Amino acid sequence: MERLNRTIPARILRVNHGGEHGAIRIYRAQIATARVRCPDLLPFLEEALGHEREHLAAFRALMPARQSKPCRLMWIWGMGGAVLGTLTGLIGRGAIVACTVAVERTVHRHLDDQLAYLRPRDSELAAVIGVIQRQEQEHIEEAARRGKSARWLESTISALTDGLIFLSTRGDSAKLARELAP
Repeated sequence: MERLNRTIPARILRVNHGGEHGAIRIYRAQIATARVRCPDLLPFLEEALGHEREHLAAFRALMPARQSKPCRLMWIWGMGGAVLGTLTGLIGRGAIVACTVAVERTVHRHLDDQLAYLRPRDSELAAVIGVIQRQEQEHIEEAARRGKSARWLESTISALTDGLIFLSTRGDSAKLARELAP
C-alpha cells in the first residue's frame, strides 16, 4: 500500500499523458480517412483532436512537480492509436463511433478511480482530470449522436485500451480499482 501511495500520482500522469498521445494519433488518422468515408464527421473529429491536444499539454505541465516522466510505452500508444484510427476510419462511421465510445468510456472509468484517489490527496491534479473527464464524456455523447456503434468492435477496443492502461501503470490501475471498490 505504501509503495502505491508514493507512485500513483506520477503513474496517473504517465498513463494519462500516454493515453492522450494515443488519442491524438487516433483522431488524426480518422480525420485523414473520414475526408473520403464520412466527411460530415470532420467537425466533430477535429474538435475532439483539439481537446486531446489540450489534455496532453495539461498533463505534461503537471508532470515535473510530481516527478513524473512520459510513459515508456509512448511508442505503443502512438503506433496503436495511428493503426486503430486508420482501421476504424477506413471501415467507416460505425467503426469511428465504436472507437470513440470504447476508448472514451474505458478512459472515463479509469478517470473515476483516479479522481476518487486524488481528491483528498492532490486537488490540483484532480481538478484538471475532472475538467478533462467532462470533455471526454462530451466526446462519447457526440459520437453516439453521430451514428450507430459497431458493438463487437467497441468491446474489442475497450479490452485493448484496458490492457494498455494496465501495462502503462504496471498494474497500479487494477490495484487502485480494487482498493477503491466498496
